[in-house]
Amino acid sequence: MPGNRQVYEQSMNNGHSAAWDQDWQTAVANYGRAIVEFPDDAEAHLHLGLGLLEIGRLDDALKVYQRAHQLAPQDPIPLEKSADVLERMGRLREAAQQYVNVAEIYLTQRDLNKAIDNWERATDLTPGLVPVHAKLAQAYERIGDKKKAIHEYLALAYNFQRTNDYDRAIKAAQRALKIDKNNAQVLNTLRALESGGRIMPPQEDGTRVAARQNSFDKDQKRAKVAANAAFTEGSVESDPFGPIGEGMRDSMGTLAIYVMEGTAGDATGDLLAGMEAQRQGLADQAIEAYMRAESRIDHPALRLNLGGLMIQRDRNEEALKRLDKVVGVPQMTSAALHGMGQAYLKLGKHRQAIDNMLRTLQSVDETMNIDPDHAIDLIGMWRELREGIVRENDEVQQRIAKRLGSFLEGKEWRTSLRESRRQIEETIREQGIKGELDILAAERGDKLTESVTLIDRYMRQGLFVLAMDEAHRAVEFSPTYLPVHIRMAEIMMREGRVRQAIQKYNAVAKTFMARGENDRAMGILAEVLERAPLDIAVRESLIELLESEERWDEVLDQYIDLADAHHQLGNFEQSRDTYALAERIATKVNASSEKIVRIKHRLADIDLTRLDLRRVQKTYEEIIALAPEDERAHRMLVDLNYRQGNAIEAIRRLDKLLGIYARLKQVNRIVQLLEELVTVYPQDTGLRSRLASIYKQLQRRVDAIKQLDALGELQLQAGNHREAAGTIRQIIALNPDRMDDYRKLLAQLGG
Repeated sequence: MPGNRQVYEQSMNNGHSAAWDQDWQTAVANYGRAIVEFPDDAEAHLHLGLGLLEIGRLDDALKVYQRAHQLAPQDPIPLEKSADVLERMGRLREAAQQYVNVAEIYLTQRDLNKAIDNWERATDLTPGLVPVHAKLAQAYERIGDKKKAIHEYLALAYNFQRTNDYDRAIKAAQRALKIDKNNAQVLNTLRALESGGRIMPPQEDGTRVAARQNSFDKDQKRAKVAANAAFTEGSVESDPFGPIGEGMRDSMGTLAIYVMEGTAGDATGDLLAGMEAQRQGLADQAIEAYMRAESRIDHPALRLNLGGLMIQRDRNEEALKRLDKVVGVPQMTSAALHGMGQAYLKLGKHRQAIDNMLRTLQSVDETMNIDPDHAIDLIGMWRELREGIVRENDEVQQRIAKRLGSFLEGKEWRTSLRESRRQIEETIREQGIKGELDILAAERGDKLTESVTLIDRYMRQGLFVLAMDEAHRAVEFSPTYLPVHIRMAEIMMREGRVRQAIQKYNAVAKTFMARGENDRAMGILAEVLERAPLDIAVRESLIELLESEERWDEVLDQYIDLADAHHQLGNFEQSRDTYALAERIATKVNASSEKIVRIKHRLADIDLTRLDLRRVQKTYEEIIALAPEDERAHRMLVDLNYRQGNAIEAIRRLDKLLGIYARLKQVNRIVQLLEELVTVYPQDTGLRSRLASIYKQLQRRVDAIKQLDALGELQLQAGNHREAAGTIRQIIALNPDRMDDYRKLLAQLGG
């Protein structure tokens, strides 16, 4: 129904005047009055939002702007204002997404410049929004701003490279090159990408540096650390066979110096023959020559080379004997440990292989230039991993051993190891040791780590469609990696697809159960039940799991909660059956009397709705046997006996309850109960007598007389004249107002 137009216009004018005078409180009051008259007026909401913003009520301002957007969805101003509020509140990712939405509205209105302004604000708040950088690049190219277009294409290249999407990174750089074929920054970026090198984020032109610089600082710092490490390590190319390969190469140099110094004695010829055969890749001849020299000299470099060659020829037991003696020798320990890890892996001794691979990684870490800002102590990290892996089964250990071995192979193994170590740290920090073990044991774990990182980033930004797309890609190449499925369920939950999310969670939990990872299954099911406590299927899965673990106390709690859920859903028969089952379990496991009493009370409640009064009475008597001072049970027995016409037993039960209150000195409870019962059962003389007595003790004379008067009437009606005379004497003792009337009545009764 339309409001008063005159009041609306007057309120708006008063609001504008107050706003002009910077009296924002008055302005807010007037704009609010205008909205009362016309609740669907978008303009009034916009002005009210501004007023609330000025007086610092950011939450309210955001709600008002959101309402204004609902009223005028094609108007970009409400969305733009709400984005500004979100930015002031520090909710930068949400603000960035809102600016993107504003830009889309401006784009439909063919206002490209304003769309560009909002895209820029979005990327200022949250760098790395690939779709927005792409739109900005195309928009700048369209309006002829070559410098900014190149900048955005280079930003795209940088972000694609961060997700290891080198093909798209190169395409973005090539697109920038088409705009300016002589641009040195573009040429350098393209060369770096084509050679597999890392690139830096593009430099700003000076107008937006401050807004973006902070978000790039972390990546620039890492890039500088990597550059410093590369400089420290020198220009020597990493050996594709990893530490053992580099160790063997360095040991050949050590042996050559040993021979040149003339200290090899009669082993000189065999050493030279062994080194020459090793250089030519003739492993068997090199082994024979080295073994002849080994009988005459004792040198760690000889043992390392001999051990490495024996691994190549699958003489692993012999290799282990030699490499074990090299561990602890400076500059050779990493190589010896790596070789031992490879030998154990070939022998199928996965636990020993893992132990030596982890010791290799730790040893290599000690020789590499490590970022000083590490959040996790590296030694502790490798130790935690080792302790976690030991608890896994042999199949999982085999997969982990191979994955750890892959960290130490390839021409760029040192660079890859640095990145892998960073990812391990992040995973442990966010998901714990078990989360990292899952990735290490998963198919294509290297790609999986990158994919999970992307999914988490998209989820933090609220980009659920992109997060789900990436999750589906991860499932394609690693279908058994359950943490991705857990993330898919979380995305569904946050999108409001609760039923689908619960089904996914339940499926993941059952998979964990099938794997024997019951603790993880229970954790997932418990988390789901916190969000959906009435989901019967999930709770039954948790009960099944707890029963398999024989965790009967927890089984009992879950059966009680299951019965509660059935009751709330209106399944009363199932609820009673479940409570009865819980009662049997409680008796079997010697549960506490408090828990059994709790179950019996709920059984009694259900039986009471079914009017099975005999069973209800029996249950409450059982409760009192377990908990003699259970007030509710005593009270219910009072009512039950009255309902069945057994007033004498009801009074007996009442006296027991009053005795409990008296021992606890809860006089008010006594009065309250008696008053309530007298109201419900006004013809009961026992109740009137007890209530009058407590009133006299409390010196509530008038109330006592009133109750005694009513009691006397009941006694007279029943023909109990002697009891009535006694009651009138009690009234006279209290000095009532109509004393003569009471005395006459007493005389008539022969008193």
